[in-house]
Amino acid sequence: MGLPEMNLKADSNDRKIKILIADDDAATRLIYQKILVKWGYSVVSVSNGTEAWDALQQQDAPKVVLLDWEMPGLDGLEVCRRVRQLRSSTPIYVIMLTGRNTPEDTVEGFNAGADDYIAKPFDTQELQARIRVAERMVTIQLDLAEKIEDLEHALAHVQMLQGIIPICMHCHKIRKDDEAWDRLEDYIERYSDARFSHGICPECRKAHYPNIDFDSED
Repeated sequence: MGLPEMNLKADSNDRKIKILIADDDAATRLIYQKILVKWGYSVVSVSNGTEAWDALQQQDAPKVVLLDWEMPGLDGLEVCRRVRQLRSSTPIYVIMLTGRNTPEDTVEGFNAGADDYIAKPFDTQELQARIRVAERMVTIQLDLAEKIEDLEHALAHVQMLQGIIPICMHCHKIRKDDEAWDRLEDYIERYSDARFSHGICPECRKAHYPNIDFDSED
């Protein structure tokens, strides 16, 4: 394949992205795997499209795929089409890496849902650059998904009191929708995350406990 010599050491700040290699040629898979491991990536390797599709449906599925076109079982285009039908907050980044190199092939690969298309034989430095683009995209998607999950979690625990709340002018109980009356504290605790602690304000101290000196240390 004529792979040039180069520095394959990954940067120390690389995120450990898992990459799936799907190619029916064992020697090609081994070459890809050695390169990717030296770059610091975690690698899963399969020999046909059916195995690739199975791997991509797992809970911890790789987020980047180097996908050959012509494979036993499902071909690369069909795998790509199925990947695009998966519902996920972090879509899989698909790089078609194939010997089919006509402009028509490239267009067909992108139309099937590929994010990138590399024809064999490829330049190793170009492959690394394109994988880093994939890594950046996946990292952005993962970070965004985490922020959305945090926001949804926060919203699930926040209930806003809104509208007009009927409250008794004497005892300050609140009337609920079922016409029952709740203490103010119970109502707010039920419909928000607020919790109450009780004390005595200066006015009530004077009104209800006129003979007690609360400021005295004795």
